[in-house]
Formats: sequence, C-alpha cells, structure tokens
Amino acid sequence: MSKLVNEFKQFAVKGNAVDMAVGVIIGGAFGKIVSSIVNDLIMPPIGWIIGGVNFTDLKVTLPSIDMGIEKLEPATINYGNFIQTTFDFLIISICVFLMLRTINKLAKKNDESKKQAEQAKAAEPSKEEKLLTEIRDLLKEQNCKNA
Repeated sequence: MSKLVNEFKQFAVKGNAVDMAVGVIIGGAFGKIVSSIVNDLIMPPIGWIIGGVNFTDLKVTLPSIDMGIEKLEPATINYGNFIQTTFDFLIISICVFLMLRTINKLAKKNDESKKQAEQAKAAEPSKEEKLLTEIRDLLKEQNCKNA
C-alpha cells in the first residue's frame, strides 16, 4: 500500500501532472470567457441582423400524442442551442489555435536565440585552447631568438 502511495506522490508532484491540472483549470475558465463572448457579444448582433432571432430559442416542437389514458407532452428539438454550441466550439477552437500559434512562435524565437548563443560560445576557443595557443606562441618566440 505504501508503494502505491509513494508512486502516486511521485506522479502528483511531477511537473506534467501539475501542469495538466493547471491547464484543465485555466481551460475551464477560458471556456467560460469565450462562451460569454459568444453568447453576450457575438450572437446578439447576429440575431439582430437576421431579424431579432435568439438562437437558443430556435426549436421544432413535435406534436403531443394522446394515448387514451394519458397525453404525452410535446417534445422539442432544440436546434438553436446546437447552433449556439457550434459557434462556441468554433470560436474556442480559433482562440486556442491562435494562442498555440503565438506560443510556438515565441518558443521558436527562444530556441533560435539559444542556438545563436551556443554557436557564439562554440566559436570562442576554450580556456585550454587559449592557454595552448599562448604556449605555442611563446615557444615560437624562443625558437626564433635561439636561431
């Protein structure tokens, strides 16, 4: 049992699990913000343009059925809610795409600057090489003086 607990602790403390939990929490909050943008800012003008229609109110009502003993209430097919949810999904997808695209560009720039720093560092001779070069030059001077 303690081995299982230790394994769980290692999993929970690792960066991936914590990062994933933070991502889920932020994603949920981000989803609410985007849903509010769609419901409160985007859909009302679209509904106004098409004649004051509120998408969430769009539905097809099926007829009620009289079964003799009891009457079944009419069912509704809420296609307007489906349209609203589809708009939510599309806008969230676009926002996530743009956010990831920006993050990838920033990461690429960061990688390029690291590569440039490494190349500059690699081009510069090491301390040992500098010391050996100085020794070589001193030996050449002594050989020239002795000759």
